[in-house]
Amino acid sequence: MLLLDAEVTAAHLAAFTGRIAELAGEAAVHRVVDLGSGTGTGAFALLRRFPGAVVTAIDTDEGMLRHLTESAARHGVADRIRPLHADAGGGLPETGEADLVWASSSMHHMNDPDRVLADIHATLRPGGLLAMIEMESMPRFLPDDIGIGAPGLEARCHALADAAKAEHLPHMGSDWPARLRAAGFTVLDSRDLVVDLAPPLPAPAVRYAVATLKRFRAGVAERLSAEDRETLDTLLAKDEHVLRHLPGLSVHSTRSAWIATPA
Repeated sequence: MLLLDAEVTAAHLAAFTGRIAELAGEAAVHRVVDLGSGTGTGAFALLRRFPGAVVTAIDTDEGMLRHLTESAARHGVADRIRPLHADAGGGLPETGEADLVWASSSMHHMNDPDRVLADIHATLRPGGLLAMIEMESMPRFLPDDIGIGAPGLEARCHALADAAKAEHLPHMGSDWPARLRAAGFTVLDSRDLVVDLAPPLPAPAVRYAVATLKRFRAGVAERLSAEDRETLDTLLAKDEHVLRHLPGLSVHSTRSAWIATPA
């Protein structure tokens, strides 16, 4: 799902890294820290944007780091990626001074995000940048009435997922600009990265819808009504034929993004 998300949002990511380059100056970014690197979407976008940069990719999941390292080798940039297995939830590991810290959909996972922001502040060189992206909820794909089951299926799935996130991810939905200011940052740029794809969808977007709704089916099914579970199973049965050919299948996703510098 992360790889499909990267494919669907590639243009928005390129525009955002372009704005980072405008603020930083491409020649000034050599040492990058990717906090919560995952499959490497951010790392690779930054390597493309800043040809002289080396990225320290930090993640708690060794499998993700292996995937990233293998992808870097396939793309001929293995010498520009430094994988670092670490849990930054309690603070940023020692990486050396950085020109840019990238944190995409990772800050809300931190046990103590204020401490992590303070550590980032201390890690950045004077004039360095923190680029942060947060997606507060999963993307939406379905029309309200899909022609089977009760209308509002996806809204009910989101409500259950949001309740679970509120319990297990208490920092999701934080006032991040206020937290940035409290940590000693000045916000230079604030924007929403909006993905709004109307039908008919390109193949990657359809696969993205399939992968996301499968995740919903696995994550919230036990708390759905029997009717809603049956509707989801119908959508996802037999190679997801019903979902893939559903009239009105679309993609709606909004991420909040900030670029900040130590004050």
